[in-house]
Amino acid sequence: MTAAEWIARLGLHPHPEGGFFRETYRSAERVAADCLPERFAGDRTLSTAIYYLLRGDAISALHRIKSDEVWHFHAGSALELVTISPRGVLGRARLGTAADATPQAVVAAGCWFGARVADTGSYALVGCTVAPGFDFADFELADRATLLREFPQHRADIEALTRTP
Repeated sequence: MTAAEWIARLGLHPHPEGGFFRETYRSAERVAADCLPERFAGDRTLSTAIYYLLRGDAISALHRIKSDEVWHFHAGSALELVTISPRGVLGRARLGTAADATPQAVVAAGCWFGARVADTGSYALVGCTVAPGFDFADFELADRATLLREFPQHRADIEALTRTP
């Protein structure tokens, strides 16, 4: 299938970080704010899940959330997931089915992360599961200049995975 066919079949919509998504699961149960770490400003659902499709000519711009996020590879070309921890440690995971890839990867809460498709002429279809559940109040899109000041050693990845102002 093509990227356009997956987008239509799954009913995906543009995502602020780039790519296309649709939420497929939101737990009916909630966790009270007083039971969550202080970084959360209110109650959250137990877990959420989405489909996420990234075309090879686009990026998932660096962003961070307050929860752990598990990425699951479904179809298409391999996806390179890049992370920068709060301490500045750079990580890379290659999601896919090839011998040099893994079908699943975890991004820890508070890490900056973004992605790109290995084959720029293709796409990657993945799923993302977040716990506690995703809330746009916990989403922060990276500012290139700020990240470059904080992590100058990762200039190439920051410039490749952020948009110019």
